[in-house]
Formats: sequence, structure tokens, C-alpha cells
Amino acid sequence: MNQEVKMPSLPKRKLKEWIKMEAATYGKRVGDVTYIFCTNEIIKGLNKQYLSHNYNTDVITFDYSRNNSISGDIFISLETVTDNALDYKESFQNELYRVMIHGVLHLCGIQDITDDERAIMRQHENEALRHLNNLLRTEYDI
Repeated sequence: MNQEVKMPSLPKRKLKEWIKMEAATYGKRVGDVTYIFCTNEIIKGLNKQYLSHNYNTDVITFDYSRNNSISGDIFISLETVTDNALDYKESFQNELYRVMIHGVLHLCGIQDITDDERAIMRQHENEALRHLNNLLRTEYDI
């Protein structure tokens, strides 16, 4: 789903497989997880309204999970993802995958409020991205 932005081209089947695999790592099943790609203006409004933060961010996750089934809406600002990719000297696609899995990790119970939690979140993101790279490579293996 997208709001006021062009939907990025994504290998949807592989990403669904990846998200299920990552959720299973935490003993979770995937229920209804929706990605909403939006502008900085929209995500800043959500950040202010729901988190009392008056600034842009790359991703905001609304968690509707129950028991061991993860569900939620994951809003991603493609403008901030683009800016962050440039700042971190990363490709847009890799930065997008990082924030996509970041939202899923929140649904799985990983937090990132403290410095220690942010370091742990980054480790989980990096491990998940390694899994995705392996999964995408297998698509082209003969």
C-alpha cells in the first residue's frame, strides 16, 4: 500500500517468505502485516499524533499482534529511507529492506529505546538482511 508516493519495486514472494522465516526465529507466525509507503509529511504527522515526537522518522510500527501471531501496520517514509541510504552510503534497496524488517522485529518484541536495545536491534537487522541476501541469491541459482 502507498500514500502519495510511488510504490517501490519489490520481490514480494521472496519478501513474504523472508518475513515468515524471521518471525519464526522468534517463535511467531505472521498474521496481517501491512506496509504503507508514505511521505515525510505523513510519517511526521503520525509520529507527532501517536508518539508525541515532532520530527521525521523512517519507520513507525503499529502493533496489533495477539499471542504468537504478529500483525500490524508498518509505515515507511520513502523520502527518509532515500536520505538515510545516502547518509549511510547504502543502496536504497538495502536501506528499505532494513526498515521493513525493523518493523517486523518490533512486532516480534524487539525494542530499541535504549542504546543497548538499539545495538541489539541492529544485530537482529543485520542477521535478517544476511538471510534475505541468501534467499534472493537462491532465486537465481540453477
